[in-house]
Amino acid sequence: MAKKTKKAAKGKAPPRRGGFGRWLRRFVILAVWGFVALLGVLAFYAYDLPDVDNLGERTRTPLVRLVSADGVQIARFGDAYATPVHVADLPDHVRFAVLATEDRRFYSHFGLDVIALGRATLANLRAGRVVQGASTLTQQIAKNVFLTPERSFKRKIQELLLALWLEQTFSKDQLLSVYLNRVYLGAGAYGIGAASARYFGKPAAALTMGEAAMIAGLLKAPSRYAPTRDLKRAQARARQVLGFMVDAGYIGEAEAEASSLQPFTIRRQLPPSRGLRYFADWVFDRVSDYTGPGAADITVVTTLDLRMQKAAEAAVEWALAGEGAKRQATQAALVALAPDGAVRAMVGGRDYRLSQFNRATQARRQPGSAFKPFVYLAALEAGMKPGDKIDDAPLTIGGWSPRNYDGKYAGPVTMKEALVHSLNTVAVRIAERVGRDKVVDVARRLGVSSSLRADASLALGASEATLLEITQAYTALANGGRGVWAHGIAEIRGAGGTVLYRRTGTGLGRVVEPEHLGPLVQMMSAVIDQGTGRAARVPWPSAGKTGTSQEWRDAWFIAFNRELTAGVWIGNDNGAPMKWVSGGGLPAQLWARFMRAALAGVAPRPLLTGPVE
Repeated sequence: MAKKTKKAAKGKAPPRRGGFGRWLRRFVILAVWGFVALLGVLAFYAYDLPDVDNLGERTRTPLVRLVSADGVQIARFGDAYATPVHVADLPDHVRFAVLATEDRRFYSHFGLDVIALGRATLANLRAGRVVQGASTLTQQIAKNVFLTPERSFKRKIQELLLALWLEQTFSKDQLLSVYLNRVYLGAGAYGIGAASARYFGKPAAALTMGEAAMIAGLLKAPSRYAPTRDLKRAQARARQVLGFMVDAGYIGEAEAEASSLQPFTIRRQLPPSRGLRYFADWVFDRVSDYTGPGAADITVVTTLDLRMQKAAEAAVEWALAGEGAKRQATQAALVALAPDGAVRAMVGGRDYRLSQFNRATQARRQPGSAFKPFVYLAALEAGMKPGDKIDDAPLTIGGWSPRNYDGKYAGPVTMKEALVHSLNTVAVRIAERVGRDKVVDVARRLGVSSSLRADASLALGASEATLLEITQAYTALANGGRGVWAHGIAEIRGAGGTVLYRRTGTGLGRVVEPEHLGPLVQMMSAVIDQGTGRAARVPWPSAGKTGTSQEWRDAWFIAFNRELTAGVWIGNDNGAPMKWVSGGGLPAQLWARFMRAALAGVAPRPLLTGPVE
């Protein structure tokens, strides 16, 4: 019996398992391995997550505010932050405006808005491209505070991990407060406190519903919707945000309508300037020399006179748009210094928006005959007199033959006549007589720091220099013989108005003796009264010198009176020749136009020919 049963069993086919069981087993195995793989991926991306212990800290560039001599803000550098605020201290409409615009389910999701994600995915699939996002405020905090803005799968995974961690670690109000204090809201303002002060001149707690809607509208595109850039566009965006608040059920339509009709008073800012930023950049580059590196916000009180600055910009534009256009002159620079070297106005080019290169402080060009006062001062110090006769005749030195502007020679002339009419051969003869090294020494003593080649062409300004340093050197002739450093910083203040630096220096001391200064100033005054600088005549007694480099590439005019020393350069950035623009022409006219506007209402005073008592 047993054998029969065994035999029958041997011939029977084994039972087959059901298909469902087999697929279930495979699914479980795949799920387990998928979970393991997911954990591996998450571990991989979590391995190099940034430090998340500094959520309450701010890493930023300190704010440096530049103000004019009378306290008007002219520029600022760095990131503007206000004192952090907590959402509980703000009116409800501020919170509502932000949530209605950015994350309506903020208080109900866990860091990831599944509903918004599904809606955005569907919209993007229909459009065939990314047309809608679904990032929550928590994800934005993770991205903006801890991660970079790069678009990558790794960054997105890390963003999600950080968002989940933030939601488990901080309360919703804490997260919203962090967001409001760190989000960028245009015009260099980070956080709602800085934006409120920047646009409306008030703390965030005092924002009206309409103002809150306008600031919330900036979250989409801070620069595009900034009210300081386009108020009408910002108002339209604010009305749109008010509509979002109605849709979200935060406010009623009547409230939205009333808020949209409220007037917006935007904090007044200095109007855009084509040339003001040249000065601001120049000053900002020097701030660290006085304060050193630091993380504190500071205010720099500059020496700039806004009225004179506007006059300088207008004069430059007048020259280039008129006669300059006809004579193929495309660029100009102007710098004006007070007798102590304080920069009152600076224009480094025609339009800062098109070129940030500062032609007043960075461009090194040949000053031409504008260098000659240093030659004549060296002669006076060597014992020569303005009435001494020198032959204006052909001259050759080492194979080089200088020529006069008109190609003619006047024969024996006085030193004064030679300077007044800018005779080249006489200037070269004087330099050779007193010694080129003495001329270099005079230029250095007065403030010319550029490299000077002590060859025969030195007397004719063949060595390149900046407009600022030559103007600085002339200032020593204007103020009675005291050397100065051109400067733009008067004071630097820290938090609460604490004075960190205040300029108290008196300059370089005496660099020209009275017995030499008087004759030189009188000769340079004659340049304007009866010589090559006649186009620069103004009601204020002035003295100066024209300068033109070879082939009309550079045209200079630098002159001074008791109030200001101003230097002008006109030319082309590529060194292309102009059409017969000489220092006594357009530059002298530009100088005169600037002086008439800058010194309007100032009583004329005689030039200084000796030390100030």
